[in-house]
Amino acid sequence: MPRIKAASIEEHHEMVWADLTEALRHLLLERDYDSITLGHIAARAGLARNTLYNYARDKRTLVLELARRVSRPLVQRVTSIAGRTAEPAADRLREIVEVVLSASTDQAMGPLFLPNSSPLVADLPAGAENPFTALVVEVRNVVRDGLDAGEFHGVDDVELTVELLSGAMRSGTERVARDPAALAATVRAAQHIVLASLTRG
Repeated sequence: MPRIKAASIEEHHEMVWADLTEALRHLLLERDYDSITLGHIAARAGLARNTLYNYARDKRTLVLELARRVSRPLVQRVTSIAGRTAEPAADRLREIVEVVLSASTDQAMGPLFLPNSSPLVADLPAGAENPFTALVVEVRNVVRDGLDAGEFHGVDDVELTVELLSGAMRSGTERVARDPAALAATVRAAQHIVLASLTRG
């Protein structure tokens, strides 16, 4: 049986996963996603390649685990904001926009928003398995709150509207990841675009 570096097998597995995802995160800051191999990740994590295969058979598995880990605080914060239903929906959306865009300057989240991260994002599963789906769900809930309260109008298809707004936010996060000094201006522009699209007509 292999030696473990923790008090229990569970803690050991958690430490290995943390090492693997941190290795992938660092590699993403240094090179394009497509050029990173499992061998690179294993070496950076200080693991034998056959040990890595006990945890992940491919990069996609590691990307999903990295996304789960780094997105957790962001999802919790957005869920908290969205849940403040006594506040106007517009105020909650403004805050959500700022929180999401600010996340792209975070050391842990940054690599997921870099311009060369598109293949990485494409490797994330669609639907509920994608850790970022929870963000879209919360925004959708806030938009529906705003429609129900009469704050928002001119929205015929909530799903499509939120999907399109998600694309605009993705562009904003990429811009901020490239140039963190652009955060304030990008937040203002994104807030304007999001709210204008929900209050037109």
